[in-house]
This record gives sequence, structure tokens and C-alpha cells, in this order.
Amino acid sequence: MQKLIGPITQLLTLNHLPHKGALKDEQLEILENAGILIQDEKILEVTSFTELLKKAKSHDVEIIELEGDFVVLPGWIDCHTHICFGGTRARDFAMRNAGKSYLEIAEAGGGIWDTVTQTRKLTQVELAEKTVENANRHLSEGVTTIEVKSGYGLNVAEELKMLLAIKDANAQTKADLISTCLAAHMKPRDFAGTNAEYLELISQELFPILKSENLTNRIDSFIEKSAFSLEEIESYYQKAIDLGFDLTIHADQFTSGGSEIAVKFNAKSADHLEASGEREIGLLANSETIAVALPGASIGLGCAFSPVRKILDQGGSLAIGSDWNPGSAPMGDLVTQASILATFEKLSTAEVLSGLTFRAAAALGLEDRGVLKTGLLADFNLFSTDNFQEILYQQGKLKPEQVWKRGEKT
Repeated sequence: MQKLIGPITQLLTLNHLPHKGALKDEQLEILENAGILIQDEKILEVTSFTELLKKAKSHDVEIIELEGDFVVLPGWIDCHTHICFGGTRARDFAMRNAGKSYLEIAEAGGGIWDTVTQTRKLTQVELAEKTVENANRHLSEGVTTIEVKSGYGLNVAEELKMLLAIKDANAQTKADLISTCLAAHMKPRDFAGTNAEYLELISQELFPILKSENLTNRIDSFIEKSAFSLEEIESYYQKAIDLGFDLTIHADQFTSGGSEIAVKFNAKSADHLEASGEREIGLLANSETIAVALPGASIGLGCAFSPVRKILDQGGSLAIGSDWNPGSAPMGDLVTQASILATFEKLSTAEVLSGLTFRAAAALGLEDRGVLKTGLLADFNLFSTDNFQEILYQQGKLKPEQVWKRGEKT
């Protein structure tokens, strides 16, 4: 059955905007007194509510008439999260704020390995429940598509457990969960071999299972001095490409270099980029690889934001993710983080909204969402306001009044 929602004070389609480069708010398509007509999971038409209402009266259409002012936008897309995990790292946060170094925190039993230890203790069922809980919180705040990484298992069996838990969670939440294998997060402390030997093990034993069981089509890695070097990761990514995986990369978080690999291997995205310099900015801007800023990590660690103003001005594409994880980015509030990033990097509202919708979809290789137009998924948020600018102005405090996912109100 068809459904008609309206009248909508302002409907921002985010249609007709380029996937690369800077954007001005004047480029936004804003429909007033609008309606959105949907059937099953898809959008049939977005236009004047008056016109759609005339058509609806001669057809079997459920009319959902809104009272008061509403702004409608596509559902948010978070293209980088780690919401499948066990335990907490509150102690790490307190120690870091008290001036302790990464090494001191690790020596005290904190860091990524702490989360690995706590995640390994959970069953697949328990991990799925935790992931659903986090996903549903995100969904309630308007995030309708959520990328979810493994990376806290760090051996074949535990990484499989995580990816199976993400698959189970996807069946238990209305949000769409897009899984990514981050087995190359760091070399596990209980692996006796070298970094190269660990990567070889994962590529030879885990990659074929991911394909045969359809657990993910995305491979990620952490390129950093504390994780894997540029030289170590190249053969790993080549094996992933040979098997048909899409690539994404944790790049340039503390030191530069990862973005160069991302561009070389035509990765879907290069994420973090806090340490990107002029060379890296130029490489990304002149490639098809999408720059993903993760302001939650900058806030959590107290470090610089990604130089996204420069990336956009040089013609690059920007998506914004939350990096929701138990260590460096525990907040997980995507719009709050994006609003803060906009303040420091001087991003237009159009640039932020694009980075949370269709440009984020592109970073995940998705073409069926992120814009409100005929034929795409009916994923959208209704905000109780008469001015779309209020959403970023209120820095995440203005939550959606209604969240619609695949044509259903959640």
C-alpha cells in the first residue's frame, strides 16, 4: 500500500549535488509545503503535498497528515563505527585526560588490547545483543544505515564470531548494518609471528570464509606505527582486491602515509586523516577515494580535526562518521560531532548534510540511499522545526521526531 506523508514545511532532497568539491547552501534543493509518497521500501515521488494529495484521493493511499512544522532530510548514514565490542574503556579516558601517554595506558592494561580481551569473553549472542543496543540508539537519533567493523577479535575464530554477530544484529534491528572486516587492526599480542605472518594468516584463512559465507565485502586496516606499515599492508590489500573485496583504510591518524595507499589501491574511503599534510590532501582531492572525517576521535583524544576544508576546496569528497568505539570515540553522537567539526573547519550546512548522507553512502559503495528522490530507499527523518538550519545550530540536541526506515516508521 502507498503512503503519503505531509505537508512538510521544508524538504531537503539533497538531489542534484555533486559528489566532489565544496558546496554552498544556495545549492540545496528545498521544497516547501512538500509531500513524500512511498510504496513498500521505496520513494515513489517527492513534490508538492497539494498535488500528491489530489492524486492520493483517487487511489488507495494511506495519508499521514502532519500537524505543525517539520523539516525532512534523508536518513543519516554513519560510514565508520566500531559498535560491536565488549566492555568499557572509561579508565583509559580518565588516564588520558590526567596526562598519561598511550604507552603508559597500554602498560596499565588499557588500549585496544583491553577491548580485544573483553570482546573475546562474550559469546556471539551477547555480542549481537550489544550491537543491536548500540544500533538502535543510533537509529533513534536518525542514523538509518550504520557501518560496523570487526577488529576486536584478532584471530580467525574471533573475527568470524564478531562478523557473525554483526550479521545476527542486522536481522534484529531496523537499521541497515554494513559489515567491514578490520582483522588488521593490530597484531594480536598472543600471536608469536611477525606482522607480515599475521596478515598472511588472515588473508589465507579468513578472506575465503568471508566470501563463501557472505559476511562482508569490505576489508579495512590500521596503517600506523603502532599497527601495520605501508610495506606490510600492500600485499594484504592486493590479496583482498584479487578476491573482489572493496577497501577502506584507517589512514593518517597520527602519522601520514595511509592515504597514499588508499589512493594507490582505489579504496572506497580513507578515514581519520588528522595527520594529513598538503601532499596527502592533494592526493585525496584528485582521486575517487572519499575522505572520511571522524571528529569523535579528535574530541575523544584531544587532537586536531581532519583538514577537510582544504580537501573540499581542492575538489575532494567528504563524508563524516562517528568512529563510535569504546576507546577514542565513546560519544557516538554523529550530528553533535559533525556540528563541532563544522565550527572548527568552517563547513557549510550543505557540506555537512552531504557528508552525512549521499557522500557517506558513496563511501560504503551504496547507490540506493542518501537522497530523497524517486526509486531510492524511503529512509528519512522528520525534525520538529520550520528551519533546517536549526539541526546543526542545536549541535545534536534537536533529535528527529520521527525516523522512517525502508518505508516504515521506526
